[in-house]
Amino acid sequence: EDFDADFFGFSPREIEIMDPQHRLFLEGAWSALENAGYPPDQLEVPVGVFGGVARDGYLINNILSHDRLRRDAGEYHTLLGNEKDYPATRVAYKLNLKGPAVNVQTACSSSGVAINLACQSLLSGESQIALAGGGRVIVPNRAGYHYVDGGTLSADGHVRAFDAKASGMVRGSGVAMLVLKPLATALNDGDHIHGIIKSVAVNNDGAEKIGYRPQ
Repeated sequence: EDFDADFFGFSPREIEIMDPQHRLFLEGAWSALENAGYPPDQLEVPVGVFGGVARDGYLINNILSHDRLRRDAGEYHTLLGNEKDYPATRVAYKLNLKGPAVNVQTACSSSGVAINLACQSLLSGESQIALAGGGRVIVPNRAGYHYVDGGTLSADGHVRAFDAKASGMVRGSGVAMLVLKPLATALNDGDHIHGIIKSVAVNNDGAEKIGYRPQ
């Protein structure tokens, strides 16, 4: 309910049918650039956008049951507001960013892969600045989960990273967005640097990926 539709040029109906993950992804992109000292309306260099959001729980739980809302909005706008294919390109459109806009979908690793692609884009010169990130909003907002032995979720609802007692993950809602530039350029421009990425790579577990093993 706190999304500023007027600021981003949306009608009330568009926002009513738009997945909150898409809204937060857009807000995160604007906030990240503003925090870095690069208001989108002042950017003249190619800015790439890389990232994605989770599955469309808002569509499944909130929109599909409202036939009149879907009919009034139309299939096309409902599609744009909820499909995972569109958050990055919407950011590029709304913020007038003219670098690559790539929606990344690799499940839990989407944000990490987005950083990899953003770095490659910077190294190749496709982008001079790159946004990389992701978002997820669990719908319904207040819900637990059913623990299944051998599954990915924690048995007791706690995450214990790098601990012998660790038994899995816990789902959460949020959004994160990074502004990336080549280090030499950032130093030359006097940017406030929070961290340095020394290398990036993407691989896979092959046959060891436990999530695909028959139970």
